Formats: sequence, C-alpha cells, structure tokens
Amino acid sequence: MGEAARGPAPERAMLVLGDDALAHRLAAELAEVYRRDVVLVTPGPESAPGGPGRIRYVEGAAPDERTLLRAGLREAEALALLYEDDEVNMRAAFLARRLAPGVRLVLRMYNRNLGHRMADLLDRAGEQLAAVAPGAGPAPRDATTLVLSDADTAAPALAATAVAGTRKVVQADGLLLRAAERMPEGPSALAEPGLATLALLSSTSTDPAGADGSDRSGGLAPRLLPDDAEVRAAAGRGAVVLEAIGREPALPRRRESRGASPRELLSPRLRWALAGVVAAVTALTAAAILATDAHPLHAAYLTLLDLFSIGDPAVGEETARQVLQLLAGLLGLALLPLLIAGALEALGAYRSAAALRRPPRGLDDHVVLLGLGRIGTRVLVRLRELGVPVVCVEEDPEARGIPYARRLRVPVVLGDVTQEGVLEAAKAHRAHALLALTSSDTTNLEAVLAARTLAPELLVALRLYDDDFATTVYRTLRAAHPDALTRSRSVSTLSAPAFAGAMMGRQILGAIPVERRVLLFAAVEVAGVAHLEGRTVAEAFRPGAWRVLALDTGAGEEEGRASDAGPAEPPALLWDLHPGYVLRPGDRVVVAATRSGLPELLGGARAPAPGAVPPQGAGQPG
Repeated sequence: MGEAARGPAPERAMLVLGDDALAHRLAAELAEVYRRDVVLVTPGPESAPGGPGRIRYVEGAAPDERTLLRAGLREAEALALLYEDDEVNMRAAFLARRLAPGVRLVLRMYNRNLGHRMADLLDRAGEQLAAVAPGAGPAPRDATTLVLSDADTAAPALAATAVAGTRKVVQADGLLLRAAERMPEGPSALAEPGLATLALLSSTSTDPAGADGSDRSGGLAPRLLPDDAEVRAAAGRGAVVLEAIGREPALPRRRESRGASPRELLSPRLRWALAGVVAAVTALTAAAILATDAHPLHAAYLTLLDLFSIGDPAVGEETARQVLQLLAGLLGLALLPLLIAGALEALGAYRSAAALRRPPRGLDDHVVLLGLGRIGTRVLVRLRELGVPVVCVEEDPEARGIPYARRLRVPVVLGDVTQEGVLEAAKAHRAHALLALTSSDTTNLEAVLAARTLAPELLVALRLYDDDFATTVYRTLRAAHPDALTRSRSVSTLSAPAFAGAMMGRQILGAIPVERRVLLFAAVEVAGVAHLEGRTVAEAFRPGAWRVLALDTGAGEEEGRASDAGPAEPPALLWDLHPGYVLRPGDRVVVAATRSGLPELLGGARAPAPGAVPPQGAGQPG
C-alpha cells in the first residue's frame, strides 16, 4: 500500500507551475483548504482580486532554472508541475530534482507507464544527490515523486454521468476500492447490509436531476460521509455505497484486434462464389479420375493446369480428357474476374479497418461524445470498458483520441459540433446521452443547446470550469427542460483535491467524484493521530469529515515477512471492521475523507510539545 500518511512537515511554501485551470484550482485548494502559502508560476502576469491572500504570483514563461530559483524552489516544501505537455513536466522535474534533492515532486503526466518509471528514477536520483551534496544528510523521508493524471481522476465521473448505476473504481498501489452509484428507487435502495454509505446524492425519486449543477447550486446538496441516522432518513435519495475494498488482482492483458477480421475481408456473395468455384474444381477432378483412371493427385494437378491455362492442349488424347480441358478453361475464365474482385474487396476492407468508421444506420440508445482530447480519450476508453456504444465528434483529425477510436472501432464524425448537420450525423436525436467534453465552455454550451433542440429529453453532461457559470447554465436548462437530466462537471475541480493531497505528503490512494465534489482515500498510520489513536472505529468516525474504512492487517509485519524464505503474500485488508475495535498505535488504516476533513484529521498527527503552536492546517471545519 506504499508509505502511509504521516503528520505535516514544517510549513514551507508550496510551489505550483502550470498554464491552465488546474494550476489555479490547485493553488486555491492549498490556500483555502490546507491554509498553506502558495507560489503560483504562470506564463503571464496574474492578479487575483478577491482571491486567497496566501497565493503569490510569479511570471515565468518556461520552467527553466532561473524561473524555479526565482520562485523559491530551494525553500519550497513541494513542487507541482502541471503543464499539459508531458515532456515539459519531465524536463522541469529533472532540473528541480538536481537543484533541490529534498523537495517533494508532484507531476501531471498523461502517459501513465512513463510516469511510474519517472517517479522511481527521480526518487533514486534524489537519494543519490542528497547524499553527495555538501553538508547534506540523507534525503527527507517524504521527498518523494508522485505522478497523477487529471484525466484518469475525472474520467470515471464523466463516464458515470452517461450511465446510471455505474461503478466508481479507485486503483492505486495495488489497492482496489469499488463503489457504486445507486439511483433513488425507494427505502430499500440503501438498506443492503455490509455496504458503507459514502455519500448521499442530491438526486431524489421526485427530483431525479438533483441540484448538482455546481457546488453552489442551492437546494438539496450532496452529503459526504453521512452517519446512520442520515442514511435511514434518506429514503428515496440516491447514494454512493462502498461495495468492496481489497488488493488489486493481476488481470491478463487483453489483446486488441488491429485489423479486419476474416469475415470482413470477403462479402457473403463473394464467399459463396468462391465456394462454387471450389466445388466445380472438385467435380472436374473427380470426373478426370473416372474418365482417365488417373491418380487423384495427378488428376487434380492436371485440372489446375487447365484451369489456369498453363497446360498443354490435349490434342490426340481421349475425348473425355479434351472435354474436361475445355470445361476447365471456361471455369478459369470465370475465375479470373472473381479473383480480381476478391483482391479489391479485401483491400477495401483493410482500408476501411484503418479508417474511421461512420455511425451505422439504425443506431440508437448510444452516447455522443464531443471532443477527443486528453479527457475525452480517457472517457471513451472507460465507456467502451463498460460496453456502452459511443459515437465521437471531433473537429481535429489529428486529435489525441483518433487512434484510440480507430483501434476500438468506434464511429467518429469529423466536423465542428457547432455547425449544422454534425450532431444529426452522430445520431444525437436517437442517443441516450451527450457528453460535451471539449476545452471550450462556450462550445460545450452551444452543443448542448443544439442537442436539446433535436432531443428535448436527452441526458446531457457538459464540462464547465466556472462554478457560477455552471450554476446559471444548470438552472436555466433545468427550467427550460424540467423532464430532462442535466449535469455539469469540471475536470480541474475533480482533480485538484488529489493533487493537493499529494503535495501535502500524504499517501493519497485516489479520489471518487461525487457530483461536483470529491471524496479522498488515504492510507494513514494511527500512531500519533489524536483523532484515531486509542479510539474505537465508531468514535473515530466524524460524519461529513472522515471515516475509517479498512485495517491493513499486515502493518508492522512486513519486515518479519521479508526475512522469511520464499515470497510472501501481500497483506490483507479487513474492511468490515467492528465498530468497537480500538485503533492501536501500530495500526495502519484506509480512510475516506472530505477535502477539508483530511487536513483536520492529520493536522495534529504528532502530539505537540507543551507550549507548541498547533499547525495551521488543524482544526479546520469539515
């Protein structure tokens, strides 16, 4: 499960470098929730009227050495590199590790495999550089490198908006947490035993659209980590419930077909024609055997020679042999155009397999996905894993997700979604849902409005950055179409809490989005955590802030297992804990927490000395 969460390090500034909305969201998260001083480096000069006073802006066109040192890299506790280009983040990470071996690095990487290798390489380099630096001791314990992806964090929530009842899965460090979103179906929907309720949704049986236009939508808001009394009183309200938590199984890698299948190479009519030719050749061979009393192989050989007109004429031979040669020649004349047609058809099938598919006729009850950038590509893969039929709309033929759509055999409509006829070509009027995930708020809104004219009751989910704008859009669409479902999602809002938790040095296992809010999962060592140590599981539960989900039964035994001969089984996770179990200092637990609850839980992770000033992150409201 990796290094468990520990108490906060001595407070130093947090350094954030980026060029898009995620950098601003992360800076606000660190300043408002964790109460930390933040240095935000952006390509242009920034001003923050009315923004958090803890954020200091530094202009930097590129993350070079001069920019990093001017922003205070050597005095910073953590550095987040959030540029959209993986190569820019990697270059800056190598430079930052050389300049400050003890700084904690958080990288935004789209390429997950490369990101994991980068993290291991940078951690090893940090240890070596810290050891050889003049007067430096070993690298700090928390000077680690964490690689996260905003696309991977947000994709499950975006895909779930199009499929009711889909599961939300968190996979990290060999740990798997699976939760399910249950729609309001009556009191029994939440009454299944053995399932922990993680959140109550804003949607109800009488108001299926809920109030999840934004965090400030008003009305019935989602409730994270409710207690039993709230769950019992939530009849007819949707919920997110925990289904299982355990070790991630090793799954065999599934091979993807990259070309046309044999059945796609030749049409049924051409296959029947080839079968007829084979039958005719077989009949001629049998006739030659009966007429000339030749060996079967020799008779077949002569028939093929005649068929392809490469045999000698049967002059002076028996009449039966001459007749068979004429018949074989006529069959060869019919075979030549058939072979040409088959070759051309197979070539066309191969070209069609490599080209983008068009939406088939009669397609309905599918999901129309607008935008195949970083986010749209991850959502496309997620929807196909769920078996949901998808039609994509993309303006750029060189977009990142085009190769994925081609490999997954997903129909794609190339064109500007704001132009007439594009949504019709994607069969939006017969679709089940529409996901507008382009990087432009106005484009997403225009596409949703156009789709509403085609299908007023279509379920739509649009990607919007600004919460105030999202609130206005949500209320307007809901008032205009009260019988239709409308959702709005912000990728940066869904992703920022996980990045902020990683910068604070806690082992954030993952995050499950709940509407426009986020529920975090972290591994925590009980020792020294005042809110956990010596308390029962029931006493350690604070509704709306944090909840203990599982106990790592292998904590404290890893060294003993490592000394035994042979490979050891991974430690088990006990997730169905008795409410009266007392948490001991040697325990390690998995907790679910809100954005503000996690800093409060771990803010006093070390018992302060007499007269010591408590950290600023402690005591924040949940």
